[in-house]
Amino acid sequence: MPNRSRSLSVGVLACLLPLMPTAPAWAQKAATIAASATATTHDGQHDFDFEIGTWKTHLKRLLHPLSGARLSESSEWVEYEGTTAVRKVWKGRANLVELIADGPAGHFEGLNLRLYNPQSRQWSLNFANAATGSLGQPTIGEFRNGRGEFYDQEDFNGRAVLVRFLIMPVDANTIRFEQAFSDDGGKTWEVNWIATDTRVD
Repeated sequence: MPNRSRSLSVGVLACLLPLMPTAPAWAQKAATIAASATATTHDGQHDFDFEIGTWKTHLKRLLHPLSGARLSESSEWVEYEGTTAVRKVWKGRANLVELIADGPAGHFEGLNLRLYNPQSRQWSLNFANAATGSLGQPTIGEFRNGRGEFYDQEDFNGRAVLVRFLIMPVDANTIRFEQAFSDDGGKTWEVNWIATDTRVD
């Protein structure tokens, strides 16, 4: 008399075999998980080392962010030319950015204190405009695949908006920065600040 439980187990196994991943597929998945874990544990305290030095800055700023596409002033930009100096603090676990620029809209001075959190492995970018003399809400994030992405939520004209700040090295001597706002929860973004830095020293 056949062993019914053994026959049942063999039958179930036969049905499941086509659904089980092959050895190469499993190995590929394991490699993906390992790569993800490595990326998660990346020590980013030197992510800004490439930017230490002096830069010539070309800055474009949208005059009236989130003012509506139908308004002609919503697409009005002002441009500045200036200099950015970036220096290390705390042996690279922080850095200080000083921007001085001038254009038709006037004189601009900004400061950005970037702080690295070794527990979260993320940076906070703390910006201050000399006109107000106080630090704003920090944007928080990290570099992935050579590109920095930083986010926060701020009050803008009485409304809560999402803020995205991108740092995109173009080559060893050129960096592009973009700030954008979203008032629909991140579905769409309007860029309102574009800066291009070219290395001087």
